[in-house]
Amino acid sequence: MIARMWRGWAPVETAESYRRHYESEVADHLAGVPGFRGARLLSRTDGDEVAFTSLTFFESMDAVAGFAGAEPGRAVVEEAARAVLSRWDEEVTHHEVAVDLQQRLS
Repeated sequence: MIARMWRGWAPVETAESYRRHYESEVADHLAGVPGFRGARLLSRTDGDEVAFTSLTFFESMDAVAGFAGAEPGRAVVEEAARAVLSRWDEEVTHHEVAVDLQQRLS
């Protein structure tokens, strides 16, 4: 399994809007991608910003490409997200999942 990690930052005032965007539009988009295996959105308030870390899980790099397109290392940041984020990583990182305790706990 592949974990895809991306970070973005929002002013405290618009952070809730980004969270709702992720929970609705991003979730809907991901649900339609063959090989998608789940996602987590982490948040941490740091002064007047909220830092978000998105972790999405795919069964393979081919499945990642089904979401991200021909350049899977580039971030996918929709216009709705750009409107409420102050900055974001243009590149993402991909990691092999070495241990998955979530499956073990289910």
